[in-house]
Amino acid sequence: MSATLRIICVQANPTVGALKDNFDIVRRHREQYRGKADLLVFSECFGSGYPLQDLVLRPGFRRDFRAALDALAGEMRGDGGPAVLVGGPLDGATLPYNAAFLIETDGSMRIVLKHNLPNDEVYDEKRVFAPGPLPSPVDFRGFRLGIAICEDFWHGKVAQSLAAEGADVLIVPNGSHFRTGKQAVRLAIGRRTVRATGLPVLYVNQVGGQDSLVFDGGSYVMDRAGLVIAQAGFREAAFDITLERGEDGTVDLCRGDVFGVTPNAYPDEAEAMYRALVLGLRDYVDKNRFPGVVLGMSGGIDSALSAAVAVDALGAERVLLVRMPSPYTSAESMEDAERASALLGTRLLTVPIAPAMEAFDRMLAPVLAGRPVPAADTTFENVQARARGMTLMALSNRLGLMVLSTGNKSEMSVGYATLYGDMCGGYSVLKDVYKTVVFRLSRWRNAQRPEGLLGPDGAVMPERIITKPPSAELREEQTDEQALGAYEHLDAVLRTMVEGLNGAGRAAELAGAAVGEPIPAAYAERIGRLTARAQYKRDQSPPGVVVTERTYGPGWRLPVTNHYGL
Repeated sequence: MSATLRIICVQANPTVGALKDNFDIVRRHREQYRGKADLLVFSECFGSGYPLQDLVLRPGFRRDFRAALDALAGEMRGDGGPAVLVGGPLDGATLPYNAAFLIETDGSMRIVLKHNLPNDEVYDEKRVFAPGPLPSPVDFRGFRLGIAICEDFWHGKVAQSLAAEGADVLIVPNGSHFRTGKQAVRLAIGRRTVRATGLPVLYVNQVGGQDSLVFDGGSYVMDRAGLVIAQAGFREAAFDITLERGEDGTVDLCRGDVFGVTPNAYPDEAEAMYRALVLGLRDYVDKNRFPGVVLGMSGGIDSALSAAVAVDALGAERVLLVRMPSPYTSAESMEDAERASALLGTRLLTVPIAPAMEAFDRMLAPVLAGRPVPAADTTFENVQARARGMTLMALSNRLGLMVLSTGNKSEMSVGYATLYGDMCGGYSVLKDVYKTVVFRLSRWRNAQRPEGLLGPDGAVMPERIITKPPSAELREEQTDEQALGAYEHLDAVLRTMVEGLNGAGRAAELAGAAVGEPIPAAYAERIGRLTARAQYKRDQSPPGVVVTERTYGPGWRLPVTNHYGL
C-alpha cells in the first residue's frame, strides 16, 4: 500500500461545448506532469464546460461528450501519465447525471454522481440533471478518495457520510461563480467541514467567464487543522499536493506547491470585483469570437469605467470609443471623453447626433402636432439616446465589433435608461454594479493596476469625471440625482429591496441605518414603484457580469404584469 499520493489540482478555463479544446487542456496537463503526479483533478464538468443549461438535454451532445471521454481513456492505457478526475454528463433513465469520472492509467473508469442539485439564484440543475445517490469513497492506489461535487460540499451530509465510510481526503470539483464575499464563504465551509470530518480538503474550482457568470477560481488546499495551504483567484494555476499516510493511519498534507501564482493569492474586495468585470468581458468577447468592442464615450463615469475595463480586458487596440454629442453635450464632457481616451490609448471617433435629432423632429412634427404633451415628456430625450444606439449598432454592423452597454445597476433598477438607446448592446459590464460602487472602482483603478491587466499604469480617467455631478445631458442643467435622489440613498434602498427582498418601510429603515441618516419611507416607496415598473426594460437588457447575490436576470425573476409591486 502506497504511503504517499501526489495530486495536481488544476484550476483552468474550460468552454461550454468545446469538447476537443477542453480535453486537450487535460492532455496538456497530463503531458506536463508525466512522471510527476499520480492524479490530476479538474473542476466540475470540466470536459463538457459548465454550466450546461439545456445543452445537456441534447442526446447528441451527451454522445459526443462520451466519445471524447472514451477517447481520452483509450489514450491513457499504459502511456505512463497520471490518472485523471474530470467531470461531465452521464446518461440516466430520464435525465442525465452530473458526474465525475476517475480514469485510471489502464483506461478503466470509476464514476461518482452529484447528489445535491442546486436550484438558486443562477443555477437550475434540478431541471436538467437527476440526483445521484449519496457517494461513497473511491479506492485509489492505497487511499480512499471522498469526492464531493460542488453542491455536495456545501451540504455537510455528504462530507460526513464520506468520512464515516473511511475517506482519507475530500476532493471537491467545483463550478462556483464569483460574487462579492464568496471566497470567505467557501473557506468558512471548508473549515466547518474539516472540523466535522477531520479530513483535509482539496477544493478545485474553474476560472473564466461563461455568459453572465464569472468563475474566479478560488481553489484552495486546507489541511486537517483548517489551515489554508494555498489558494488562487482569477487566473489559471495548479496546486501540487502530496498526501502522506502517518503511522496511525491518518492522512494529511506533507507538501504543497503552487504553479502559476503566489501562494494564497486571492485579491481583496475591490480588486476581486474589478478582476471579475475584466475576466467576464474578456471571455465573453473572446469565446464568442468578437474582434473587439465599441462603446459610447459620453464623458461620464459609467462609460469611462466601462472603457477602462474593456481596455484592461482586451487591450486598447480592440476597443473603439465614440463621442456622440448633442446640442446639450457640454464642452467639459467632450474634453473628458477625449482625455480618458488618450489615457487609455484607444481610438476615438466623434459622430454628432444633432442631424439625426433634427430629422426625427421634422419627421414626427406632423404626427405629434396638436397632441397633448405629458408633464414629464421624454419623447425627444429618448430620441437622442436611440440615435446614439443606432450609431453604435451601425458601427458594429460595419466593423464587426460588439456594442458594449455602459448602464449601471442603480439606473437599471429604476428604469433610468432608454430601451433601444443606451440599453442596446451585446454585453454590459456594469449591469450588476451599483453607482456608488462605480465611483469606488473608478478611484481604485486610477490608483493602481494589478498584474495581468492590459491597460496602462496610472490614471485611466480624468479626476473631473469622478467628481462632477453625473448627468445624462439630455436637456439643459440636468443631473441624475435631480431625478433619482442622492446615489448613496438610492443604492442603500435598492440593496435592501433587491438583495434583501424587503418592502419599502423596512427598506427605508435599514437603508437609513446604513447611510447614517433618516431616509423617508415615501422615498423608498417611490423607488420600489420605479423598480417594479422597470421590469419590462430589464427583461430586454443585455447580459452582464454577475457580482452581487441577486442579479437581474437569472437571480431576479419577477413577472412584468405585477399589480403587487415589490
